[in-house]
Amino acid sequence: MFEQSRLAAVRALAADIAGHLQGDLSLELWNGEVLPLGATARDDVRLVLRSPGAVRRLLLKPGLMSLIALYAEGEIDFSGADPLTASRRFDHLRSLRLARSVDRGLALRSALLFLLAPHERRGSAAFDADVSRKFEQGRDDRTLIAFHYDLSNAFYETFLDPQMVYSCAYFATPQTPLDQAQATKLDRICRKLRLQPGDRLLDVGCGWGALLIHAALTYGAEGHGVTLSKAQFDYAQARIAKLGLADRVRIELRDYRSVDAPEAYDKIAQVGMFEHVGLDNHDRHFRQMRGLLRPRGLYLHHAITRRATPDIRKFRRMTHYQKVISRFIFPGGELDHIGLTVTNLERHGFEVHDVEAMREHYQLTLEHWLARLYARQESAAAEVGRVRMRMCLLFFAIFARAFERGTVGVFQTLASKRAVGASGLPLARGDLA
Repeated sequence: MFEQSRLAAVRALAADIAGHLQGDLSLELWNGEVLPLGATARDDVRLVLRSPGAVRRLLLKPGLMSLIALYAEGEIDFSGADPLTASRRFDHLRSLRLARSVDRGLALRSALLFLLAPHERRGSAAFDADVSRKFEQGRDDRTLIAFHYDLSNAFYETFLDPQMVYSCAYFATPQTPLDQAQATKLDRICRKLRLQPGDRLLDVGCGWGALLIHAALTYGAEGHGVTLSKAQFDYAQARIAKLGLADRVRIELRDYRSVDAPEAYDKIAQVGMFEHVGLDNHDRHFRQMRGLLRPRGLYLHHAITRRATPDIRKFRRMTHYQKVISRFIFPGGELDHIGLTVTNLERHGFEVHDVEAMREHYQLTLEHWLARLYARQESAAAEVGRVRMRMCLLFFAIFARAFERGTVGVFQTLASKRAVGASGLPLARGDLA
């Protein structure tokens, strides 16, 4: 009898949600019953509730944080589609308004029925430690980086290209294979930096070493990379040794801010690391980049950004999605806006030459990563556990949708250490065609 009352409550809630969501997918309950989430919803793609406990948690603490945790734990799931495909079956903005739109009286009455439902927590691999905002105040970036990047190199091999590039690829067409698009991206960075034989290149946050290896093999550059990830460091060292590049490429396990080599580098690349620095540490970052560059040296800054807010004073307020990403994926991570990037470069003695938007390239990149990981879930879960694997799947889906909608972007900005007179760059950009 009690179970029937619960099911009746969920049916009523689903009908109320369907009226607001008008989605093209269905809800499957723990007893196998299927309910439409829109007037014309199909049932080939379903949001699955595995237990009454999942309903209990959603009713007691509705919101994105609960949904993400429940998906990672497997308490809710999608059948018939991966998370990205399923998310395209309903309107994003309507879904965000559901917590405010649903009949509160109905939700409260339903919650009372589910208070005694079993609610075993499997752990959602959240980072719940306090994070200092400023490097000078004890911010432990090594621990923050390890949370995401030291999971398992074999895990990342399940969805990355053979060169292990974990940043936005560059696609000639939407049909370009991921491996080719990543190789193109590496080469474009080298060409933007106008790398020449013997150039001293610093890669800040060098990952598994792909850019440095490409720069040494293809352009004859002398590479120096720094990373805080022990797993990435070990992998890169082994690959460099295997390729016989130890005399031309050097990787160090250290914080880039500890590199004390004034004007030692001809070129510096920062590809997908800046998002981890934190807004309060940007000034220190750009001062460090300028100090390490020789006069007229080139700096390539590749980073994800957010849209600027109409009232710029509100920009630093964290959105629900930012809170989720900071807790479950990239603790301590923060995004700036492209206007702030350019302003800070100029404030710290750089001349900005080129800014290239690559938002749609990152959407495609994430779609490839998600498809590969979704197809290899079992082997990936064997490396990091099912919760972390599912969290990564959802992360790719969330960010693919964000790039698709334009709420986040990614830019490559080329700048030089400012000096009087000619910059030394070509007047036109035919060399990049």
